[in-house]
Amino acid sequence: MGLTVAVTGPTGEIGTSAVRALEEDERVERILGMARRPFDPASRGWRKTEYRRGDVLDRSAVRDLVGGADVVVHLAYVIMGSHQESERVNLTGCRNVFELTAAAPRARRLVYTSSVAAYGYHRDNPAPLTEDVPARGSAEHYYSAQKAACERLLAEATEGADLDVYVLRPCVVAGPEATVLVRNLPWEQAASYVPSPVRRALGTVPGLKPVLPDPGTRFQLVHPADVASAIVAAALGDGPPGAYNLAADDTITVSDFARAVGAYAVPVPAELVGMTAELVGLLPVKPARLEWVHAVRYPMLADTSRARDRLGWRPRHSSRDALEAMTAGPEDG
Repeated sequence: MGLTVAVTGPTGEIGTSAVRALEEDERVERILGMARRPFDPASRGWRKTEYRRGDVLDRSAVRDLVGGADVVVHLAYVIMGSHQESERVNLTGCRNVFELTAAAPRARRLVYTSSVAAYGYHRDNPAPLTEDVPARGSAEHYYSAQKAACERLLAEATEGADLDVYVLRPCVVAGPEATVLVRNLPWEQAASYVPSPVRRALGTVPGLKPVLPDPGTRFQLVHPADVASAIVAAALGDGPPGAYNLAADDTITVSDFARAVGAYAVPVPAELVGMTAELVGLLPVKPARLEWVHAVRYPMLADTSRARDRLGWRPRHSSRDALEAMTAGPEDG
């Protein structure tokens, strides 16, 4: 018999690609998906997937989900949210999934999708980052701090359990269904507050484009289909348990991103980004989105040798491919 794989967050930006890849693998017999919103697997053409509405904050719902699975893949996570909401969902939700999977008698493997942000945005980080670098997070960046905290929770919850644990650390995920970078651009966030006639009028002004500062920091993207292939490899035990970085082979800059989204890029000194980050840190009350300035303060380039050597993983898409797919929008079908 094939494996039964439980997936939290199957409707998310990584989840849809992960379930699609699991559906296509003949070693997987059944997929159990759970998320908060209504969803019909048949709308995606999924035949192996059974879906239930549930919340990772509900221990009973999590227990029911993981209790019938050989493998648990935890993808449910808040990326852009308030400090309070993201901490509540991410830390409590992760603890529930980790503890209840460790206690489930049937589960053999647990796959958690973390992030390279778990390493933290630190001046003394090596370049490139390997999995031997401690995941210490950055206290001034809520997402980074929470990813590192969740990895600590994972280690605590699974210590001594008869469970193979995989931690995947992708860089920024970008693709046709992974558009968080575009959706959270300042002008996209402000668009809903600008009357439609004004937006149309601005769109007719020759040469009028938004502006993004470019400190020259290079970064990587990874396509969700490539993250999905790593999830499948881990879920099926194609390599030993442990932590694995995931990233495309090439790098891009803010200028590359700006061109792709129809904006201008203005070179700025890297020191100015550092000063801005320090000022953001001094604000007594700050919107969570402002903390993302730390993400371009220092290079965060991940070495993916371990995933290649041990999981047999190879990214099929470049960072530029992922950027083009993200800005092109969802694929038909």
